Amino acid sequence: MNVLVGLVGSDESLKTLQQTIERTREVGDDLTIAVVEKPESKRSQEEMVERTEELLTETGIDAEIVTLEGDPGSALVDHAEQGEFDQLVIGGGTLSPMGKIQLGPITEFVLLNAPTTVKLVR
Repeated sequence: MNVLVGLVGSDESLKTLQQTIERTREVGDDLTIAVVEKPESKRSQEEMVERTEELLTETGIDAEIVTLEGDPGSALVDHAEQGEFDQLVIGGGTLSPMGKIQLGPITEFVLLNAPTTVKLVR
C-alpha cells in the first residue's frame, strides 16, 4: 500500500508517525511523510523533519520526506491529490468532557476533502 503521513509539530503527530512506522515495518508499505508548517505547533517544521529522520534511521525504514508550505489542511489534500496514495494517515482528535471526539480544523478539513481513504490516529 502507498501511504502518505501528514505531520505537524504536535505530540499526536509523533505518535502517528511511530504507529505508521511500526505498520510499515510489519507489512512493507511504501511510505511518504509530509511535514506541514503550523506556526503555533509545539515543534517547528525543521524540528519535525529532524525527528522524523531520526525515527526512520533508528527503525531502518526507507521513506520519502517532503515539506509542505501554506495552509496545512489544503497542502496535505493537494499533495494527496498529486500522488497515487492508497491512504492518508493523520493524527488528531481529542475527547470532550462528554466523551465525544472533537476534531481540530486541519483534521476536519482533511477528513472532508481528501481524495483517498483517511486513517485518523488518536
